[in-house]
Amino acid sequence: MSIDRISTASQSAYLLQQIQNASNSLNTTQQQIASGQNATTYAGFGNQAQVLIATMAANARNSAYTTATNLAATQVSLQDTQLTSLSSLASQLQQAVTNAVANNNASTLMTTAQGIFEQAGAIINSQDANGNYIFGGGNTDTPPMTATSLSQLASLPSVSNAFDNGNFQTSVEVADGQSVTYGITASSIGTGLMQELQSLAQFDQGPNGDLSNATSLSSAQMSFLNGAIPTSSSVADDLNTATAANGYVANQLSDAQTQQTSMNTLYQGFISNIQDTNMADAATQLSLDQTQLQAALQVTASLNKLSLLNYLPVTSS
Repeated sequence: MSIDRISTASQSAYLLQQIQNASNSLNTTQQQIASGQNATTYAGFGNQAQVLIATMAANARNSAYTTATNLAATQVSLQDTQLTSLSSLASQLQQAVTNAVANNNASTLMTTAQGIFEQAGAIINSQDANGNYIFGGGNTDTPPMTATSLSQLASLPSVSNAFDNGNFQTSVEVADGQSVTYGITASSIGTGLMQELQSLAQFDQGPNGDLSNATSLSSAQMSFLNGAIPTSSSVADDLNTATAANGYVANQLSDAQTQQTSMNTLYQGFISNIQDTNMADAATQLSLDQTQLQAALQVTASLNKLSLLNYLPVTSS
């Protein structure tokens, strides 16, 4: 009779399968260390793939919100600068009228008013870095204030004719279901000041005007300017209120930016925990995989060399 090997075909197949498994595990660990990621396909993340995809989608939305919010914050900062300047001009007009009454001399009032009109017009028609009109109300490519001189303003039947802005108030979505309105229109911030300047220019052009030569105010001039003091003060107060409201919006956007940064850190950490390779654990696993593969190879090689002859007793004749 023949003396067979100890190993059977099924045992050899089992050992070959163990070699294959150990080799695959070693290759996977090596890829994780080389790429820095636990897998290169979603299927490789197993039951965590759905959570990973959902988290990455949420982080992408948060990144889009962050970009939009940053743009809005830049716009609101520009608006703050312009509103502060416009409010200062309104205060200057009030002070100029008050001084004319106090000094009984309005000879420099119209020169001051002309300068205020020009500066206010430049502010109302200011543009951002892309050339869009800040206070256009949706009409970003045309000047929102059309009056180009104080005399032209005085000739208009209504101050509303001096504006050509839209009525759209820009808003930004800063989170799911949460938006902040930050757009301001030229007519909403400029009507009051332009109304004061128009009234002053129309009076100056009338029979009781000629304020540039009024080194001593007539009773009509005194009466008109006394009436202009409280209205010009009201215009300045309204612009201060508008500036404060814009500041409140800036705070809302700042809070949103803080929240978005926190959410980005949270999402990135969650994604990293699933996606990124823990190098310490991977190094340990690599050593284990190498040991397992080496052991499987040695056992298989040794088993195939063994036969019953190795275990038969040797008798002497």
